[in-house]
Amino acid sequence: MTTGIDHGAEHPGDPFQNPALVNTTDGVITVWSDIGCPWASLALQTLRSRVLQRDVDVAIDHRAFPLELFNKRGTPKGIIDVEVTAIAGLVPALGWQPWTAPDWQYVVSTVPAMAAVQAAKALSVGGLRASDELDHALRQAFYIHGRSISVHSEILAAAAGCPSLYLPALESALEQGKGYAEVFTHWHTAAALPVQGSPHIFVKDRYAEHNPGVQYHWTARPGEGFPRFDRYDESWADLVVDAVVAP
Repeated sequence: MTTGIDHGAEHPGDPFQNPALVNTTDGVITVWSDIGCPWASLALQTLRSRVLQRDVDVAIDHRAFPLELFNKRGTPKGIIDVEVTAIAGLVPALGWQPWTAPDWQYVVSTVPAMAAVQAAKALSVGGLRASDELDHALRQAFYIHGRSISVHSEILAAAAGCPSLYLPALESALEQGKGYAEVFTHWHTAAALPVQGSPHIFVKDRYAEHNPGVQYHWTARPGEGFPRFDRYDESWADLVVDAVVAP
């Protein structure tokens, strides 16, 4: 899912050295995304799998690209449903399932889940590793298990299975509203810097790609037609890993 345009020309200097856009720490991949974006969830699953296969020690710094704030509405269930169907049909190993719970239980907002991922970055909660584990757990809860990750208790249930995350610290952080300010800051940052949509992946000034490896088109306007997923080239993940481990 995409929204926004490239504003990079409005900012002098190299935006890829701007810590507001990309984490320039060695060994870190910056991923801008919305948890409710199936394309981002596909990209992250591909990336995590490749990191495991190559046995490299990298971290993912999640930045929120909150589609509902950009679009001023919740992402329609009908659009997510057809995107999930298209992606799961071409990449069945994801294990995604159709939403079968009542519609009134459907995820109305992903901002609470994204705020929790940001709150988990605090060292007292677990840092970047815990944040990435929680992001993964929340996506699994939504796309595989059909859980309403808008709900506080469902977020904590997902967090409970994250080995690097200290759950009492996350509970305390969320009760204090931690993580929400970061989501809104990321929203404004993404609108001002060259973040093209969800997902957009950066490695310092070595790699930047929006929705990598995907070739698809809509047969008509979203909400009226269907996404035709023509091809998925997973080799992009090797380019990311190569970029992040390069000296």
